[in-house]
Amino acid sequence: MANVKEYSVEEKLLSLLNLQKIESALDEVQILKGELPMEVSDLEDEIQGLHARETRIEEEINGINEFIEQKKAAITEAQNLIKKYEKQTENVKNNREFEAINKEIEMQTLEMKLAEKHIKDANEEIADKARLLDSAKKNIGVKETNLKHKKGELEKIIGETEKEEQEFRDQAVGAKEKVDPRLLASYERIRKNYRNGLAVVPIVRDACGGCFNAIPPQRQSEIRQRKKIIVCENCGRILVDEELAEAAKDKKD
Repeated sequence: MANVKEYSVEEKLLSLLNLQKIESALDEVQILKGELPMEVSDLEDEIQGLHARETRIEEEINGINEFIEQKKAAITEAQNLIKKYEKQTENVKNNREFEAINKEIEMQTLEMKLAEKHIKDANEEIADKARLLDSAKKNIGVKETNLKHKKGELEKIIGETEKEEQEFRDQAVGAKEKVDPRLLASYERIRKNYRNGLAVVPIVRDACGGCFNAIPPQRQSEIRQRKKIIVCENCGRILVDEELAEAAKDKKD
């Protein structure tokens, strides 16, 4: 069975510092993109929603137009029936027949007026829907122009940083392989807790380089000895002495 090399605390810290250096450089590339990826995604979702609204309004307008056509057909039918009944009045034999025919004419006249009112209301509704449709289309135009601009900015940044970003990602994969698995898990957990992604920090002017909380002299002495992994009691970041941090900074990957 092959012997597994035991790494000293100093070597473990150096491997962590190297990983932190690479991932911090990767973070800087992400910062260049800023909120653009999220803004692009949000705009795409908004435009999709507006297109769905546009389609829904158009379907509603089509439905109202069909309703109008039905009412127009009802008016035509009523007009034809009125002409038919008016012709029948020429051949009535008594008042009872005359009154019955007049009642039918009155009923068809009422049907016509009701259909005309429905058509008027439907046309007003179409006008309202048309305004909503026009507003949605204008909104889509504005959003699509904005999206095109944002995508252009993002694509430019990606084009300028893609190669560098991929190199950092590849370096990070290699650097992680050199870090103790348990220590790596702790590092990644700490890193996720902070927006700046700093999980390993040096002591700067007797304070934690992450939260700037003062580090007692005895604690600083232990950190400089590099005999065990020590974390900041305030923020939980892994602490290293300035000399080791500088050595890692100057170290070529």
